[in-house]
Amino acid sequence: MKTIFLIATILLAIVSAKAQKVYSVNSDYQADIKVYVVDAEYKADLLVYKVSSDYQAGDNDGKWFFTDSDYKADKKIFFVKSDYQADLKIFFVKSDYKAGWKNKSKMHLLY
Repeated sequence: MKTIFLIATILLAIVSAKAQKVYSVNSDYQADIKVYVVDAEYKADLLVYKVSSDYQAGDNDGKWFFTDSDYKADKKIFFVKSDYQADLKIFFVKSDYKAGWKNKSKMHLLY
């Protein structure tokens, strides 16, 4: 019984880990996560690389695809104007290999 529960938990985690299709909403109350874009890599919790197709979106590894509709997204985000308002601080990188978590304690926000 414990083995079945463990396998089910792992499968659920794998399926739900694809939270990298995002949609930018217009109001903070519509968002799952409030995000602030910092001006330097070292200040970020997550380094984000924007991919051009949804199939390139990563498994919670910082490769984001911005959808054109909220129903297609795994997470809805709102960009705040101050870092103290944010749940997550991100920095956009120019190369996909640079994408990833700097502060792994915040990974749960995108599951």
